[in-house]
Amino acid sequence: MNQKKLILVGHLVNTQGVRGEVRVISRTDFDDVRFKKGSKLWLVHEKFPKPVQLTVETSRPHKQFILLTLEGHFSISDVEKYKGGDLMVEEDDLVKLPENTYYIYQLIGCQVVTDEGQELGVLKEVLQPGANDVYVVKPPKGKDILLPVIPDCVLDVDVQNKKIVVHIMPGLLE
Repeated sequence: MNQKKLILVGHLVNTQGVRGEVRVISRTDFDDVRFKKGSKLWLVHEKFPKPVQLTVETSRPHKQFILLTLEGHFSISDVEKYKGGDLMVEEDDLVKLPENTYYIYQLIGCQVVTDEGQELGVLKEVLQPGANDVYVVKPPKGKDILLPVIPDCVLDVDVQNKKIVVHIMPGLLE
């Protein structure tokens, strides 16, 4: 069987109580879709040689976590082994996004160039501090470049060709 590409949607950080509930830190904007009853998730963990398929039985928000119970897992001893694992979905199961919006994994590794043709480097991370996202670009040498994801700065994103065109506003690189 050819393993499909798996995309991170959460980190299973701990157990909750004794009835098999687990604490998940969500890494998706679509909690209601991703963690609803019947959803299929893949657990990737160094303890297991290959991903383990799990099915959501129940889901509820709790503080900064999503609490899940999993089909066939009825006690803390059934789920303790999953602590520290990543919850993933197959790329084909991702929610379709509106035009000109992208998943972060699609952006990572894109070449970043200015509208004047200068190569800045490769996008290595996307920060989400609040008002707008920030692209972290790793140049060939020197310190990382931080670019605000706003229309005046990010002019074109082409995930097929792994290229992002940006406009460097005055003072941005100083």
